[in-house]
Formats: sequence, structure tokens, C-alpha cells
Amino acid sequence: MSDDRLGKVSSSLSRHDPLLDFPGQDVKPSIQDHEQNINSFEIFWEGVTQFGWTEPAVRIGTILLSIILAMLVIWVMRSYFAAFNIQDLQRGNEAAFAADAANPTPKPEVDAPILPIFSPDTNSFSSLFRMTSLNTSIPTRPRINVITYTVSPGDSVFGIADMFSLKPETIMWANTNILADNPHRLQVGQVINILPVNGTYHKWSAGEDLVKVAEFYKVDVEDITNFPGNPFDPFDFDILNPDIQPGTMLIIPGGQREMIDYGPPRIPRDNPAVARTYGPGHCGVLVDGIIGDGIFIWPTAEHWLSGYDFSPSTNHYGIDIAGQTGNPIWAVDDGVVVYSGWSNSGYGNLIVIDHGNDWQSLYAHLDIVYVSCGESVYQGTTIGSMGSTGNSSGSHLHFELLYGSVKVNPWNFLP
Repeated sequence: MSDDRLGKVSSSLSRHDPLLDFPGQDVKPSIQDHEQNINSFEIFWEGVTQFGWTEPAVRIGTILLSIILAMLVIWVMRSYFAAFNIQDLQRGNEAAFAADAANPTPKPEVDAPILPIFSPDTNSFSSLFRMTSLNTSIPTRPRINVITYTVSPGDSVFGIADMFSLKPETIMWANTNILADNPHRLQVGQVINILPVNGTYHKWSAGEDLVKVAEFYKVDVEDITNFPGNPFDPFDFDILNPDIQPGTMLIIPGGQREMIDYGPPRIPRDNPAVARTYGPGHCGVLVDGIIGDGIFIWPTAEHWLSGYDFSPSTNHYGIDIAGQTGNPIWAVDDGVVVYSGWSNSGYGNLIVIDHGNDWQSLYAHLDIVYVSCGESVYQGTTIGSMGSTGNSSGSHLHFELLYGSVKVNPWNFLP
């Protein structure tokens, strides 16, 4: 390019151009400055790209932009609600001032306000409803007192015990004066005691020692004195001088004792008179007789129970075999009759056979007795007929087996 042309360009650039002026400003941007800024940003970005910082730079920029926008939104919302609350406050104050001006001296109300009658809207889900329940749940509390029960037809010691959630022996021990530890003494119409807990029932006698009473029933003294059904104040009580009135009945929670053996003693052949206190069926002097082999048959045609099972805990050491009055009763093994006749212990008509080998068999509640004292009988001989004599609520045979002096479970030896 020639010098003339360069001079013309230079003079044209330096000439004042009114289109590039900015009103009100003394400094006017130049094209060189604008191009310089663009070139600087390009150089910076090219450096970022060369070092591999493009992606982190974009991320950081995005995060900063998001933070700035969030802060801007929060600031705008706070400003808006602050202005809104100030307007509401001003309006509330103006309304309060107007109300005070209209009622400068309000009178206090003496009468209670009349509330509207509530009528639930059955079509509205905002109403609450409660299901009607005709059953009321009453919490059960432990019984602490003794109650009575009248024996009904078909009752037994076991059935009554189950009815009151007690052990059968508790029924026996609570009614010693009526049952005498003999479940067969239970009769229809009897009024018996029902303890609140398992245990025994003790009648206090003059001069008794409470410590000794507790030892007899195998419990601690505190078990007796702390039971709320007994007339003691555990916080004001002298164990050595209990001051208990004679005849007072005490509940012994958890107490137990030996049962009274109401059955006849073992009746040996050489001395059958040991049973003379048992009833008029005892025998006198006997001669030796036939001896059994220890293998038994069933004493009657039926082989199922009609009453009590073998239960030493309730002093029932035999089984009650079902049947009808008049059914034959057979000797279960060879032996000699050592008792034949009436028994005063509640067994009614009774036969006892000694088998001569440490075994004895007993047949109770018979209707008729067919054999007599000292008579030798063979296995299967009819010795009597089934009945319901003595303490019995229905026709059955009470059958026992003794080995030595021990009453064993007949189920273990009958075929």
C-alpha cells in the first residue's frame, strides 16, 4: 500500500465521527478496546482448554449460577411476605381501633353463652362416629374368699375341681369334715367349701403354734399371714402370739398333707381280725387255703370307667369299672376270702381276697355278696353282683389291687 493511501486511512480514523459519541459521557469506547477484550477472553479460554479444565470450569460456573439464583429467589420471597404481613398488621390495628371506638366501655357478660345444639352431619366425613358395643369388659380379679358349692347330680371331685380351676386334692382338703379324704363320700345336695387357691383349709385350735402349723402343711409362715383372705395384718402381727380365736378357719396357700387312708388295712390270712374295726364283714380265725399265681383277669364284663380313675393324690387307689346293678363280679385270681360283708368306711358291701403270694384284691359297692369268710375261691368264680351300696352315686365296681402293703394301679396288671 502506498504512503498516500496509508495517510488517508490514518487521517480518517483520527477524524472525529459523531456516530460513535455517547450522550452524557466524556469517554467513548473504541474499536481497539472492544477487540482487545474479546482477544483476552479467547486467550483465557484457550488456556483453560489446553489444561483440560473445561468441564470443571463449566461445573463450577453452573453451581455458582444456581446459588446466585436461589439467593435471589429467597430475597424476593422474603421481601414479598414481609410487605404482606405489614399490610395485614396495619389492617388489623385499624379494625381494632375502629371496634374500640364503637364500643368504648363494653359490659362483662354474666350469663354463660348458649351453645348451639350439635347435630352430626351423617353425610360429612368431618363427623366422628363410635361403634356401639353392647358388651362391657370387666377385669377379673383374683378371688381371696372361700365360697360354697352345692353338689349336683353327676358331680365328682374331679369335675368340681376343673370347674373352679383347682386341684382335686384341694377339694378334698377343704372338706375333710364332709369327705374324710374319701371321694366316694361326695353326695348330691352336700354344700362344700371352694378355696380361692390350691392348698388346704385349717381349723385353728386353742394353744396351737402358727410356726408348727406352717411346718405341718409344708409352707412358710408368711404364706399364711400375707394371704389377704386370712384375718392378719402383716404389718402389725406377732407370729409367736398370733391371738387367733379358736375355730377360725385359715387358708393355707400351697399347703399339702398326707391323705387319711380310709380303706381297710392289709388283711393277712393268719390274722384277719385286724379289720374288725373296719366293719361287721371282718373274719375270725381262718385256715390256710388256695394260693394264686399272680396272673389276673378282669373282675367284670365291662372294661371301662364310670367314675374315678386310679388317683393317689385324691386318695383313690382303685378304678371304678362301669356296669349295671346285678352284673356278675368274678375273682381275679385264686385265693381265700378274708373279708366279706358290710364296710363302715363307705365301701358298702365289700369282699377282700388274699391270694397267698403277697397279692390281695378288693371289690366294693356290691349289691349282693355270694361268698363268706375263709372260703377258697378260684379265678373266675362269681363272688357277688355289681351294685351301688355305701358312698356311691351309681352302680359300678370299685376295684383295688394290693401287693404287700402298697396299693398299685390295676391298669398295670389287668390284661
